[in-house]
Amino acid sequence: MLTFGDGALDGYGHSLTRIPRRALPLRYWDYARASRPLLGWAELIYIMGPGLPVWGGRHAPRVMKIVGDTAWERAVRKNWVSPKQDIDAFQVQRFNHPMIEMDKSARSREAKSMDAVIVPSLYLKQMVVGWGASPEKVHVVYNALPPHDDTVSITLAQSRTVLGLPQDVPLLLTAARLTAWKGVQYLIPALRAVPNVRLLVAGNGEMLPALRALASELGVADRVDFLGSVPHERMPLYLRAVDYLALYSGYEGLSHTLLEALREGTPVIASDKGGNPEVVQHGGNGLLVPYVDVDALSGVLRDAFAPGQREKLAAQSSMGMDRFTFQSMVHGTMAVLEQVMRR
Repeated sequence: MLTFGDGALDGYGHSLTRIPRRALPLRYWDYARASRPLLGWAELIYIMGPGLPVWGGRHAPRVMKIVGDTAWERAVRKNWVSPKQDIDAFQVQRFNHPMIEMDKSARSREAKSMDAVIVPSLYLKQMVVGWGASPEKVHVVYNALPPHDDTVSITLAQSRTVLGLPQDVPLLLTAARLTAWKGVQYLIPALRAVPNVRLLVAGNGEMLPALRALASELGVADRVDFLGSVPHERMPLYLRAVDYLALYSGYEGLSHTLLEALREGTPVIASDKGGNPEVVQHGGNGLLVPYVDVDALSGVLRDAFAPGQREKLAAQSSMGMDRFTFQSMVHGTMAVLEQVMRR
């Protein structure tokens, strides 16, 4: 295993090499140099995402895991396109910016060159096939959560007591990096449709000042709590303490946050984009909302907080969750790797 980072090397049970993060060209050179002897030894190369400098070596079969469109993410991050650029439109649109087109071509070439590609949703399979990869080489292996201690049980009321949250107020939680495509700027105005509900926003990002200003401008600042970054080990407590998790994003490959909420028995409200409909069964374990449609989102929030609705959806939170077990993910991944080796 060869990865970027500066963390500890112990506790893995197998050999691990970390390449320290420094200036981009230098760390890529370090990674490429460290990979060369491994490429000469390996009988199979499993690459965790496009763009890694895994160059040369003998002609061992290669499998890549793709969890998103790196070309779109970079274009948004570099402000080459609007933060509101729809990822699905990005796939078919041509841009005058040469770096965008170069990135799109590079990730497509790399995906097509693989012996197999693993993606975490049918949505992403369709996207990667759109890049030119052969459909029979693109395999869906759903994301999963690590094994869970089901013996630990804490109620909604107990969770609120621990966190110092009010007992008698309906609570809605969104947890995301605060970027444009996560859609928190649409949740805040929709909050006006449910006057008694408080919104908890877990996460940081470049949109935080604008979101604070928006909440103040719309007169709901007293009902929006910006929590900042919440430690991952504390998230299950927040998920148990709220009535719903909301994820009104413009793009999700397959959201771990939705899986975490449903595992804790908390129903979800999600956009109908990306892999969300593969997790959320509308009217079953949660509610789906068209994106972007603030009026529709307002209506769904009213429905969600109607008497008895939360209890009905929470009782079905385990619906379909058997597809996302850690064991299924490991077995599915191994099946693809073994198939490639046999071929």
